[in-house]
Amino acid sequence: MLMLKVRRVFVVTLLYAALLSACINLLQLTLPVYMMQVQDRVLNSQSMDTLVMLTILAVGALVVFGVLEFIRAMTFQAMGSAVVRWLNLPVLTAAVQASADQGLGRATQSLRDLTELRGFLTSSAVSAPLDALWSPIFLGVLFLLHPLFGLIGAIAVVVLVCCGLLTDLLTRQLMKEASQANIEAVSKIGATLRHAEAIEAMGMLPALARRWRAAQLHALAALETSGSRSRAMASITRGLRLSIQIVALASGALLVVEQAVTPGAMMATSILVGRLLQPFDSIVENWRQWVLAFSSWRRIEAALNQDLVVRQTMPTPPSQGDLVVDKLVYAAPGVEVPIIKGISLTLSPGEVLGIVGPSAAGKSTLARLLVGILKPTAGGVFLDGNNVYLWERGSFGRMAGYLPQSVSLLEGTIRENIARMEESDPHKVLEAARLAEVHDMIGRLPLGYDTPVGDGQLSLSGGQRQRIALARCLYGRPRLIVLDEPNANLDAIGERALVRAIEQARNDGAIVVMIAHRPAIMQVADKLLVLEGGRITQFGPRTDVVASMLPGETRREGTS
Repeated sequence: MLMLKVRRVFVVTLLYAALLSACINLLQLTLPVYMMQVQDRVLNSQSMDTLVMLTILAVGALVVFGVLEFIRAMTFQAMGSAVVRWLNLPVLTAAVQASADQGLGRATQSLRDLTELRGFLTSSAVSAPLDALWSPIFLGVLFLLHPLFGLIGAIAVVVLVCCGLLTDLLTRQLMKEASQANIEAVSKIGATLRHAEAIEAMGMLPALARRWRAAQLHALAALETSGSRSRAMASITRGLRLSIQIVALASGALLVVEQAVTPGAMMATSILVGRLLQPFDSIVENWRQWVLAFSSWRRIEAALNQDLVVRQTMPTPPSQGDLVVDKLVYAAPGVEVPIIKGISLTLSPGEVLGIVGPSAAGKSTLARLLVGILKPTAGGVFLDGNNVYLWERGSFGRMAGYLPQSVSLLEGTIRENIARMEESDPHKVLEAARLAEVHDMIGRLPLGYDTPVGDGQLSLSGGQRQRIALARCLYGRPRLIVLDEPNANLDAIGERALVRAIEQARNDGAIVVMIAHRPAIMQVADKLLVLEGGRITQFGPRTDVVASMLPGETRREGTS
């Protein structure tokens, strides 16, 4: 629906710009007509009054021409700004979802595409086809001056259109390959740079530099080849255009000698032929921009069609109901074997569930499904009867807290991070910090809650980041709390604080789901779920599950 609206705006804007282009192209007849009148009338009659009147009219027409050119440029600028305003949030939403599903490179590319599309819409390249659309005006005037002039102009247009088609044939595939290779290279290096400490510590930079260089050279080779071909065709086209103008001038001179046309008509023809061919020359020269713009548009459209989740738009009121996982199945895109295989369970408010299992059992995937990050392949997750995946994200965010396995803080202050980047009530921020027992730790930082964090800012330890992220998770006392390895970077003091925070959330009636390998944290759980190979092997009260697991552990220890 959104893309349809954008297309309609494109069509309406282009029709308006085309109307302006018609007036602009008609006004561009001012100079050849002026020259023809001066040559044929003023010089013959030597009338200064005629010259003054013609000059006033010509200057007035050119002023109107300049005003219309400005209006057309502002029209395209307004269209580019409108496209950014309408697509900015949907593209950002799709980018975030793509980042969660497919990595950072895909996400940043969508945002770059939107910027490049706006840059193209506000460039001079976008108006060339509209000027070419009205080239029959100049062609008709050439035929009126003399059929030979019209024939030269028509042949010239055909030749330049063929040059444009040949440029597309020679460069389109190469530019597509170069663009794709560059996207992949940027995506890979972006993901690599997030591990700069490991790269520096273990001397991995030379090897990574070789891989980056190889990827860049592949993209560069295709880009240079396409660029060379495009520039060669642009040079050929420009040379042909100038040659055709010379042919037109020579033909005019011949016709003047034969007294078939006037000298003024000859001079006007030279200008008209140049103006007739200029848009086609511009199209060939800017062909690369057009191809890149269409590629950006297609990627944006694909991102919005494929990645933008169809969610509810009406906020859902706070809930106190059960969490129901009903026959949940999830398979990653392009993978046939599901990661989660038919999981069903129910949790009531005030219950704490611990999830354990071997590596690659699907625990983190299940956590992401519980908070609606991933779309289930089959079945669903429901909180008080509401599908968590379809839930309007603003209201769901007030209901849910999530601490991912890989903890990261956003660019901003500690207060902004805890408040989830919203304008917040300071009391709620302090409450969340005290629940996570990080208030004293934050008070010892240089600027307290106003201390900036993120890339290039204050370096926090892993435990500090995890405890601040826990405060963010607990902000607003959410009703569903999902913790993925919440004690991975915590010391004994931090782990005890985490246990107390979970107990407080349970006492408040929240549903808490936590994934952990260290057994100490599981003492707070009411129920345990053992996940193996994407399936539940055991589920029930913690004491029962632990009791059923101990005999097997004892037997294994005895035979070892």
